[in-house]
Amino acid sequence: MATKILEVTDVNVIKAAGGVVCRSNGSGKTEVVVVHRPAYDDWTLPKGKIDPEETPEECALREVREETGYKCELVRPLGCTAYVDRRGRNKVACYWVMHVISGRFRPGGEVDRMHWLSLSDAVKRLTYTRDKTLLAQQNLR
Repeated sequence: MATKILEVTDVNVIKAAGGVVCRSNGSGKTEVVVVHRPAYDDWTLPKGKIDPEETPEECALREVREETGYKCELVRPLGCTAYVDRRGRNKVACYWVMHVISGRFRPGGEVDRMHWLSLSDAVKRLTYTRDKTLLAQQNLR
C-alpha cells in the first residue's frame, strides 16, 4: 500500500527514500542501523535517490538492501528530512521504520561499515543533525 509521505512536486528537488532498520536487543531495548560511507567519511541512515517509476517505499526497501544486505519489511512511515546536498541541490529524504526479514551485512564501495546501536548511541554517532533530529523525535519501539 503506497503512502502519501512523499508528495514533493518541485522537479528541481531530488527525492530520496530510506529506512530506519530496527531490532530489539537481548534486553528489549531498540537498536537501529547506522552506515558509514567512505566517500564522504560520514555516518548516516541508509537511503538513496528514487528511480523513475519506483515508489518511495520500493526505493527505501531497495536502498536498505543495497547498503546493508538486509531484506526488510516496512513497518510504518517515519518522516522526512529536507536539506541542501553537497552539490547545492534541494533534497527531500523520507524514511520508514523497517524490520529485518533476512540477510547479512557485506561491506561494499558505497558502505564499508554498519553498526547496530541503541537510539542514544545512534544519535551520537550520526554525522548530520537532520538524521539525529529524525531519530531523537521518534518512538521506535
